[in-house]
Amino acid sequence: MSLAFVTGGTGFVGRHLVRTLAGRGWKVRVLVHRTELPQQEGVAAISGDIRDATALKSGCAGADTVFHLAAAVGSAVTDRSAFREVNARGTEAVLDAARKTGVRRVVHVSSAGVLGAVEPGVIADETHPPQPRNLYDRTKWEAEQAARRAAEGGADVVIVRPGWVYGPGDRRTFKLIKAVDDGRFFLLAGTKGRQTPVYVEDLVAGLLQSAEKGRKGELYHLAGEVMPVEEMVAAIAAACGRRVPRFRLPKTPTVMAAAALEAIFGLFNKEAPLNRGKLSFFLHPKALSSEKARREIGFSPRREFAEGMRLTVAWYRENGWLAASSRAAS
Repeated sequence: MSLAFVTGGTGFVGRHLVRTLAGRGWKVRVLVHRTELPQQEGVAAISGDIRDATALKSGCAGADTVFHLAAAVGSAVTDRSAFREVNARGTEAVLDAARKTGVRRVVHVSSAGVLGAVEPGVIADETHPPQPRNLYDRTKWEAEQAARRAAEGGADVVIVRPGWVYGPGDRRTFKLIKAVDDGRFFLLAGTKGRQTPVYVEDLVAGLLQSAEKGRKGELYHLAGEVMPVEEMVAAIAAACGRRVPRFRLPKTPTVMAAAALEAIFGLFNKEAPLNRGKLSFFLHPKALSSEKARREIGFSPRREFAEGMRLTVAWYRENGWLAASSRAAS
């Protein structure tokens, strides 16, 4: 029976990964820091911080595969040093523990954010030069470099970069979906961004394929179809029984307002209701090619965005995140 150690296993993607691993008969250990781990057969908690060498060695001991998903994310992180300590130093600690305990393979989950903004008309493959724009992106790039160094030193490490992940239980995309459902979402004028959304179950399948078939030291993009942001928002609205307002927010004043709100709310260590991170959906397109993953590990997303979003919105309504609604699009 295979044994996996998962960091970030109480997060959105991690919960889906842990559930899938356990369902396939794996024994699973999950590093637990603050969020409680739901009880599941075959799943055990390892209490500790991502930089806790003792906890990491306990989790890695005897493991066939380590799935490293833990990260400090989002503009809500008020201690900026946490990005580097968790994302970069934490990755180094996980790789060190895996090396010392003889783990067969590490799957390191990076971020498409390391690419910055992909140029209009370009679909970035794994050779596209990284241009991280903010502290989160830079520290994820540092983590990716640590994984590459480990692979160059002989460790069996595979690196993956997911597309724009969404699905049941995701609190990040929920904010966007709720704004659309409430009629409070407006597109940004003068932008032609494209994203590559991937349904969480498809991403989890790709993570398992990376663990089973990925080549040592290789990087794989795990993303879905390339879509203009306007089409994505229209699909979200359709799933909610809404239509997108025709009014578009002016680009420059909106970006300036977001920067000002960031500065003001930052004085109180709070997240601004509008910030440049939230605008990155429009401003920093991430059109990714998953051709290499399709060719080498058999990655093939099953859910088209419209179907995946219908399932996601239905889950939010069934679980009380969104109000039950019978209204038709108007």
